[in-house]
Amino acid sequence: MEQSTLLVVGKPGAPHLGPLSRLSHDATILIGIDGSLLAEAGPKAEVILCDLAYGRQLESLWSRMTAVRWIHSVAAGVDHLLFPALVESDVVLTNGRGAFKRSLAEFVMAGALHFAKDFPRLERQRSASSWQPYDMEELHGRTLGIVGLGEIGRATARLAQAFGMRVLAVRRHAEKSAGDSRIDEILPRERLADLMSRSDYVVVALPLTSETRGMIDASAIGAMKSTAVLINVGRGPVVVEKDLIAALSNRRIRGAALDVFDTEPLPAGHPFYGLDNVLLSPHTADHVAGWLENAVEIFLANFDRYRRGEPMTNVVDKRSGY
Repeated sequence: MEQSTLLVVGKPGAPHLGPLSRLSHDATILIGIDGSLLAEAGPKAEVILCDLAYGRQLESLWSRMTAVRWIHSVAAGVDHLLFPALVESDVVLTNGRGAFKRSLAEFVMAGALHFAKDFPRLERQRSASSWQPYDMEELHGRTLGIVGLGEIGRATARLAQAFGMRVLAVRRHAEKSAGDSRIDEILPRERLADLMSRSDYVVVALPLTSETRGMIDASAIGAMKSTAVLINVGRGPVVVEKDLIAALSNRRIRGAALDVFDTEPLPAGHPFYGLDNVLLSPHTADHVAGWLENAVEIFLANFDRYRRGEPMTNVVDKRSGY
């Protein structure tokens, strides 16, 4: 079989791209983010690998990319790649779905524990040399609601179950999770308010699509218990920030643990920085040892399947957006 031309839209020399050298016998590999390189390599590329934060240039060059058959996104989120011409094309799109599920599920549980044990109070008392015992809460017996039962949602459900929590989930196709032993009750999207009102901790783990953008709005947040916590590890714009800020400022809900935002980096002076009931992560909940290397391994495994003519994993439904 002839060598394929692989265009990697990413920084040359990035350590996590090193394993791509294993493809040297099967592919001519071109790596870069420079516009002139992309324009020159585009017409030759049969396969395109888009590294994190890159790939937006593809739309402007798409008319010249006549040889491309497959695009892979290292990230799980592909909303930045779904321009109309790609969606309408026969080009296969795959992503890094599943590479970050364990670390993000751990962050969810850390966020829940942060509020259940009131870690900020412990820090304040330590700093003040103050010994004031107080009652902490258990996660055991509490209800965790998951909005979006993909890889991250299922990994979170597994950990929550280990803590003895009751797990509810909203999924677009609820029937696909029927019989899942990790979930106590699966609800269709039409019952989002039901999940929000019954959960002590609400986890948002949705991709960003036209349907999910702004899904967690004032109405959804308003259905939450006043003691409940919102945890977002999906995509920032799924939650309407101004509505969440209002609920947190007014103590309408207990708090929020956030790893994703509308604008990143979060601008200086943003209201989230001034709220004492927010646990804020600079989109680093999945930045663990080997996190990018694991994502690249998903591509390498798929490349083997591609060369053998076998079905690939993590194929994105381009019209649905995930």
